[in-house]
Amino acid sequence: MNSAKEIFLKSVKEICPNVTDAELSQFALKITIEEFNKKDFFLQFGKVQKSIGFIASGLVRSSFIDNDGNEITVGFYAEGEYATHYPAFITQQPSKYSIQCLEPVIMVCLSYENIQWIYEHLPSFERYGRLVAEEILKRQQTRIESFIFQTAEERYLDFIKCHSELFNRISISHLCSYLGIERQTLTRIRQKLAHQ
Repeated sequence: MNSAKEIFLKSVKEICPNVTDAELSQFALKITIEEFNKKDFFLQFGKVQKSIGFIASGLVRSSFIDNDGNEITVGFYAEGEYATHYPAFITQQPSKYSIQCLEPVIMVCLSYENIQWIYEHLPSFERYGRLVAEEILKRQQTRIESFIFQTAEERYLDFIKCHSELFNRISISHLCSYLGIERQTLTRIRQKLAHQ
């Protein structure tokens, strides 16, 4: 459990190198450690996300249900990343997404109230909040643009390049859903690449 806390605080210190040890200790008092089993939900559709979760270990998947009742995967988040539907979190509105654990997960959580307290009492952490938000925004923008500017094959190649460590940790159906392609299309892409 302590190691999860240490991993998180180290990542915070990397983002905010000017934070003092005293400030970091105060900040650390506001975090909680939560453990989830495989298939547990960190966030469910229609619920308000109470905490932002930093993944110390494990893997989660973010998804939504489309108008036809299909479950669409929009993201995979692993160690060192944040599990959140950020716009809904910062406005404390019900989320349009679910975040489910694909493996047992240990998460370091910061509640909405505690984040507000931190910003008010430990202003040096505002940089931390801004940089985390920017990282989440970049991730979302990259995903949107991949569907505008890339072919299915390019999205697949990009995934292999950027997320090779996730390859054996996710199912083919979740990967296809994330890439926005049918299973047969993925098979064709793989066969084509194998023969190049």
